[in-house]
Amino acid sequence: MTTGLVIVNIAIMLLIIIGLFFMQKKHVSFSKRVFTALGLGIVFGFALQFIYGPTSEVVTKSSDWFNIVGGGYVKFLQMIVMPLVFISILTAFTKLKLSNNIGKISTLILGLLLGTTAIAAAVGIATTVGFHLESIQINQGDAEVARGQMLEQKNLEMGGKNFPQQIIELLPANPFLDLTGARPTSTISVVIFAAFIGFAFLGVRKKAPEQAELFSKIVDALYTVIMRVVTIILRLTPYGVLAIMTKTVALSDIDAILKLGKFVLASYTALIIMFIIHLLLLTIAGLNPVTYVKKAFPVLTFAFTSRTSAGALPLNIKTQKSLGVPDGIANFSGSFGLSIGQNGCAGIYPAMLAVMIAPTVGIDPLTPSFIATVIAVVAISSFGVAGVGGGATFAAILVLSALNLPVALAGLLISIEPLIDMGRTALNVSGSMTSGILTSRITGEIDSNLYSNMNEKVEAEV
Repeated sequence: MTTGLVIVNIAIMLLIIIGLFFMQKKHVSFSKRVFTALGLGIVFGFALQFIYGPTSEVVTKSSDWFNIVGGGYVKFLQMIVMPLVFISILTAFTKLKLSNNIGKISTLILGLLLGTTAIAAAVGIATTVGFHLESIQINQGDAEVARGQMLEQKNLEMGGKNFPQQIIELLPANPFLDLTGARPTSTISVVIFAAFIGFAFLGVRKKAPEQAELFSKIVDALYTVIMRVVTIILRLTPYGVLAIMTKTVALSDIDAILKLGKFVLASYTALIIMFIIHLLLLTIAGLNPVTYVKKAFPVLTFAFTSRTSAGALPLNIKTQKSLGVPDGIANFSGSFGLSIGQNGCAGIYPAMLAVMIAPTVGIDPLTPSFIATVIAVVAISSFGVAGVGGGATFAAILVLSALNLPVALAGLLISIEPLIDMGRTALNVSGSMTSGILTSRITGEIDSNLYSNMNEKVEAEV
């Protein structure tokens, strides 16, 4: 009986996938297909839960089959992250002119990423206090306990290193190992390795321009091929989103989510406030925030539904270029934003957790010294946070362990993790693009006419 019902559920999933495929053949826009998949996944997931129950064998076995599509999609995204980051950084160097001040550009981008992350931490703290959130308000079920134990294990695996040792961990002792994504800090290590090669290229371009030109052509060719691979993977997004959302909703404890509604509301309040701050920064720089929202909508939509900053990198770069940002700066800010200063995952989220958990160990989270410490630790710890699922968890572990707070309590929000992670990822991408746009504005390299030209909008070419 169970097997027959599982087969029926799989057949329904296949029919929905076929429907999405026909939408693609009819040239329905990428954003509409993704949102359709998101909606159908939620509806199908609720239907499975209503009919069978979230703990039933039918739902569990059906979800395992659905995960071939959803989990496979995530695996493909993880597959391309390191090559994409590596080649994007190299391309940034090859597209920069010799007259450009690379040091100034890099400093501005990093400063803006870290500065906005510090602001995001402050927003997270204020929102948590405003909503009176505390970890003791959450009941610990089996899922929360298991998640907490997993986080403690991860913390132990990270070795309980002090801050100077954590900085050393960011450096690439074996870049080929880091290209496999073997370490939690592999992304930032690949960025550093690519930057070394980029600086070497600039030196060669001065002394041996012919060899530099050949290298530049090789990098451009690799960049084109890797971007094509990314496009192929992005075509799978509607199907991946459908399967992921169906599984997530079908297996979710709806009662637990409803009980945590206050935490969801607080999280999205903080995310929206920080997005408004991005728009205010653009306004202060003399740029129309409405134009930014209209042009950024496709990439923010993709980031929201896919929950991956890394997968959004190609659209991120294209969107910045449509906003008048030069190639080099767009590649730098997009790539740096994958592993440094993620406003949502590495800014708001760990700051909220720190304030929620502090009272459990007798710390008053409203003292100026604690607030200042949290903001500083969050900003510094934002280095090396991965751009594919799990980055927020890594950031939370770093911040809570640095503040000597119980890491296991970060598992209390596991029920709503997927729900708030969508908003966090979109904010990460917005922060990355904002840093590139503002850097271009400050250095005087932004094309203001292109920024204002609404005919230059980006839609995913998938």
